[in-house]
Amino acid sequence: MTSAVIIGASGGIGAALEAALLDEGAFDHVYGFARSREGDLHLDLENEATIAAAAAHVAKGPAPTLLIVATGLLHEGERGPEKALRELDPAWLARAFAINAIGPAIVAKHFLPVMPRTGRCVFAALSARVGSISDNKLGGWYGYRAAKAALNQLIRTAAIEEKRRNDRAIVVGLHPGTVNTALSKPFQGNVQPGRLFDTERAALQLLDTIEGLKVPDSGKLFDYEGGEVPF
Repeated sequence: MTSAVIIGASGGIGAALEAALLDEGAFDHVYGFARSREGDLHLDLENEATIAAAAAHVAKGPAPTLLIVATGLLHEGERGPEKALRELDPAWLARAFAINAIGPAIVAKHFLPVMPRTGRCVFAALSARVGSISDNKLGGWYGYRAAKAALNQLIRTAAIEEKRRNDRAIVVGLHPGTVNTALSKPFQGNVQPGRLFDTERAALQLLDTIEGLKVPDSGKLFDYEGGEVPF
């Protein structure tokens, strides 16, 4: 028996991923965790106790061979990505790191140990191309860029450690492109025609990318077309 886990299953991409996995029927059980859900499916990225409890709940069943952290924070209320250094605010930077980097890392801390010790399994977290240091040619978006860059480093480091536990485990970051969700809504005006994806298409593209991953891909960042994004 097999299971899959979606963290952030109440968000646009997370909900579509959960629905796609249920529709495909490839897993005996699909766990969808979110801050807005109650009971055993409640998980708050800023509350480690809820992450630990969720992992313990999953550990009671078949070990998950797929886990996707489908969360992210780009703007909140009147706060959005900074365009210049003068806009930097310590509290907003801390919030960006809490959701985009620290939360997924704590998910890895508690969930990787309950994934199989042998055989192919995938731990993936949604990152972003703008987190690539080498690909940064426009500047701005300080907090989001830095937090996603930190996530990429955390993924790389966790992949190295996880290989010692299961040499067929794959730990990666995924860039979903621009998806029609609340996260991207204020910035969709600059998206090229055909490059704004609905959530259902985005989910299927990400699952296709995951299906094509091989063990040497662990520790890297891939986009929705399966291409590697440089760190």
